[in-house]
Amino acid sequence: MNTTTLFKTIVGSQAYGTNTVNSDIDYKGVYAQSTKDLIGFNYLEQIELSKDECYYEVRRYLQLLQSANPTMLELLFMPEDCIIEKHPAFDLIIRQRHKFLTKKCLHSFGGYAIAQIKKAKGLQKKMNWEHEKVKRKSPYDFCYVYENGKTIPLLTYLAINQLDENQCGLVALNHFKDCFSLYYDALNCLGYHGIVAEKSNALKLSSIPKEENPLTILYYNQEGYSAHCREYKQYNEWLTKRNTQRYVDINNHGQQIDGKNLLHCRRLLDIAFEIAMEGTIHVRRPNAKELLKIRHGEIDLEAFIEQAEYEIEQLHQLFDTCTLPNDIETLFVNSLLLEVREAVNL
Repeated sequence: MNTTTLFKTIVGSQAYGTNTVNSDIDYKGVYAQSTKDLIGFNYLEQIELSKDECYYEVRRYLQLLQSANPTMLELLFMPEDCIIEKHPAFDLIIRQRHKFLTKKCLHSFGGYAIAQIKKAKGLQKKMNWEHEKVKRKSPYDFCYVYENGKTIPLLTYLAINQLDENQCGLVALNHFKDCFSLYYDALNCLGYHGIVAEKSNALKLSSIPKEENPLTILYYNQEGYSAHCREYKQYNEWLTKRNTQRYVDINNHGQQIDGKNLLHCRRLLDIAFEIAMEGTIHVRRPNAKELLKIRHGEIDLEAFIEQAEYEIEQLHQLFDTCTLPNDIETLFVNSLLLEVREAVNL
């Protein structure tokens, strides 16, 4: 594969001015492939060298710019001290950078900001799980029986009545979703199969003699159990993959909300306002100290979320009345792509 690097820069917290001693150094860039690669089978729209270093073929890069992708737009406004390599052909794109600021930025930057709020709240849920020491549950925990006009947990019912689960038998009730007649074999001679199947989220069914009478009706909240299994799996994956330093930071400030997510929320909202009002992007944030206070939980993060949600509503009004174009013409982007390729001359 024959490529030319058009642009390479340091991105992320180092570029924003919000880096700490534990911050990684991330790189992003743009490259151009040769004509042979483009017309053959070697075209690659993206090359990811590691989780901290990723590059985009110029055609893919321009497509992402058309969609107002926040990360791609930031590359056009990088501080000079972050730029490692820049080919003259990339200047052709930088000279046209303001044309890529359109009303689509409302949904890309604003939508990304909303996503950061959801992530911050999602972490609160997972941290509460650990705080409450939630354990893996079984289908038994989602079974209830009807007795004396009330529903009680199955395990409670079995304990009160001194019933052995292995001597129970179930028959599904027609037209009653997830409901079963519960029978009991007191002499343990009828071969009932019990209640819960091993290694399954389903209940066992048994053949019941016609002369037998059910003890009660059992309801199994199978959807609730399936949801619990999914959430429990997600929780354990989070425990494995979580950023230890961020977790420690959150424990220290005690608000159980990820301040780093809200740092990005604040940054994205500020940039969205700048795009609508000034028609530019300031990658190096002038309020970096304020952003770090948000990350470290030195402000009321719940109050911040309320304010951010209000500002998102303001952004919609601002973008409705601003002079930015609704979109960028594909013909212009296509011409720019051809101009860049010609300048590279691979």
